[in-house]
Amino acid sequence: MKVSAWRSSCTSILIGKKASLSGSIIIGRNEDAKTAWPKHLAFNPHRDNVQKNHFKSKDNKFEMDLPTASYSYSSTPEWTDKYGVFEEDGINEYHVAMSATESAYANDRVLAVDPFDTDKGILEEAMVTVVLPYVKSAREGVQRLGEIVEKYGAAEADGILFGDRDEAWYMEIGSGHHWVAQRIPDDSYAVVANQLAIQEIDFASDDFMYSQDLQKFVYDNKLWPKNQPFIWRDIFGTHYDSDLHYNTPRVWSGQRLLTPSVAQEPESFNLPFIRKPDAPISAQDAQRVLSDHYNNTAYDLTNQKNRNNATFRPISVATTQESHLLELNGENMIHWLAMGVAAQSVYVPFYPQGTKVPNTWKNGKETYSPNSAYWVFKLASVLVDRNWGKYGTALSNTQSTTNEKLLQIRQQYDQKLAQEKDQEQQIKLVDEANAKLAKTATDAYKELIAKLITEQTGDSPLRFQMDPNL
Repeated sequence: MKVSAWRSSCTSILIGKKASLSGSIIIGRNEDAKTAWPKHLAFNPHRDNVQKNHFKSKDNKFEMDLPTASYSYSSTPEWTDKYGVFEEDGINEYHVAMSATESAYANDRVLAVDPFDTDKGILEEAMVTVVLPYVKSAREGVQRLGEIVEKYGAAEADGILFGDRDEAWYMEIGSGHHWVAQRIPDDSYAVVANQLAIQEIDFASDDFMYSQDLQKFVYDNKLWPKNQPFIWRDIFGTHYDSDLHYNTPRVWSGQRLLTPSVAQEPESFNLPFIRKPDAPISAQDAQRVLSDHYNNTAYDLTNQKNRNNATFRPISVATTQESHLLELNGENMIHWLAMGVAAQSVYVPFYPQGTKVPNTWKNGKETYSPNSAYWVFKLASVLVDRNWGKYGTALSNTQSTTNEKLLQIRQQYDQKLAQEKDQEQQIKLVDEANAKLAKTATDAYKELIAKLITEQTGDSPLRFQMDPNL
């Protein structure tokens, strides 16, 4: 059985509550797969007494029974479920956030003794669907997915992000039936880029969770000596030359932005998984990381000399379908969503408890259409890409003014919701806010598109200085 025609080549970030400026738990990721593959926003309702609640993958033969009750949650599914649902990210009614997955690779030694079950094991496309609607904490999310991996097997190596109001967890699947998860320390953050990243496991600490008999599996198969610290990424992960151009530079760039006081090299296998920031991290700082293309460095892909000669793979790329940050702070929840390329889009601070998806945010197929939020942002990207040096200023001006408007709208509705005690009225306010946020963002980009198309009418190769006397 062939697994997906493509795998997400994403970049992730997780931030502890004492490392964030607002005291929030923040997890987020760029979903990178194809340049023209729309995503939709969805609000999935709470359901009780669901009879014969059974999941069956369209990507392989994985299937399992599900509980009869499911909690409401936000998500970003594909425009088609032909190849699987790929809900990818969301926040449920119990303030649990999940993002899946950060695709990774396991080494040949491990896979020789515990191979992935590509035929019947769980894949990225199913993870949010079979976990997020059924858990009430981040730890419970890790445990549920871990039990599924041990029972049904995994089809691929993945990193999965979980968060709730108190904790952020990063979970990694390293073989067909083995996994580990680490709680991100409250005062720290992690940036991950397509590699198994967790380092030493402390089996006596409550900050780690792992598959049954993990140590026995490793020692019985002589995958690591017993007298050495148990370094997960050295035992299960890869150290390929390609990692030094594709993966480690992205971690380096994220860490240089958040911890500039520490000098490091982009081509290093020794970058730490956990790092403390030099200053508290805002949601906008996290957005800056996920939007990074080595801005203002010699490796910047918008620099004309790097156009067809990139040294390192950046965090923000043309294949990004959507970028998200899931922020949890007390009763407040924000599903930040940027459709298309993060560096060229804006993060809209949606309320995940909404019930009505703004119209253009549930539209869009593989071919361009103007009534799709995804395609609005992608069209702006395509037009800017014709000459970033010439049109980049118009883009950044639009981003700046739109972000300001979005934050003002969110602040206004946060205050309204704090004063409203009636639950039905609260939901009406949430739906009203989401509609206004969505329209503000897409309207701004439609104005940008109009401006760019008008200006680019003069960029034709058929330009010629016309005789003014004719």
